[in-house]
Amino acid sequence: MTKQMTIGFIGLGVMGEPMCRNLARKSGAAVIAFDLRPEPLERLRTDGVAPAASVQEIVARAEIILLSLPSGSAVAAICTGEDGLVAQSRAGQAVIDLGTSPVKLMRALGAQFEQRGVDFADAPVARTRAAAEAGTLSVMVGAREQTFRRVEPLLAAFATEITHCGEVGAGQLTKILNNMVLFETGVALAEALALARRGGLDPALLLATLAKGSADSFALRNHGMKAMLPGMFPERAFSAQYALKDISYALECARDAGLKLPGAELARTCLEQAIAQGLGEQYWPVIAKVIGEGS
Repeated sequence: MTKQMTIGFIGLGVMGEPMCRNLARKSGAAVIAFDLRPEPLERLRTDGVAPAASVQEIVARAEIILLSLPSGSAVAAICTGEDGLVAQSRAGQAVIDLGTSPVKLMRALGAQFEQRGVDFADAPVARTRAAAEAGTLSVMVGAREQTFRRVEPLLAAFATEITHCGEVGAGQLTKILNNMVLFETGVALAEALALARRGGLDPALLLATLAKGSADSFALRNHGMKAMLPGMFPERAFSAQYALKDISYALECARDAGLKLPGAELARTCLEQAIAQGLGEQYWPVIAKVIGEGS
């Protein structure tokens, strides 16, 4: 009888909890999870997810470990040091980072895990919490071909679009650029809405009309129509603080490449202004407030 595979999941935030739930429901593996907060662990019990007492327990028991953490610094803290995943991992395991982290960090961790005989993949996810709950995320993967084939079936438990972008780091670079384009488009939408309102044009009519032409986009239909237009910027969504982190990663890559990206710099400035105004915990399209007020 074939032994059931054990998957470890670390980080049960806005995206992590529904991804872990879908893994438990669809993967056929035993899933154990760790988070600093007890609430998501309790909710996931009903889906068969067993709580782990520590990161070290995850490393000891799981064959494949998935990370869904809020930043590259959190990933580094979990992975490095005497008690980190790198030092505690064993040959034959695999580690997958599902968050958005710096490209250089991914490449460094990939090399360290490889020395331990551990497969590593950066596999940041895109789309919304609703997509995470429905299992329809898009995942961009950086990994060796053999590693990609190994982890792809697990990613399919919560994603419908899985793209192998290249070697370790390529998934993060693709995701960072995806978010950079999104935030820059968000700035353009916020500017258009602000000018429409000042000019006496119905902003709902504006967006509906733009959606019929060449300015149409995913950002317009979702972030523009569903957040900026009604002024709905909830917390516990992808916040302005998280967006600033991601655009900063893009600008870091640009500096390393010797490029200047004015559009990305403007998006960073708008996000910084929103945070300075006390809006950092709100959904990132809140930059429309900053731009609309003429700040």
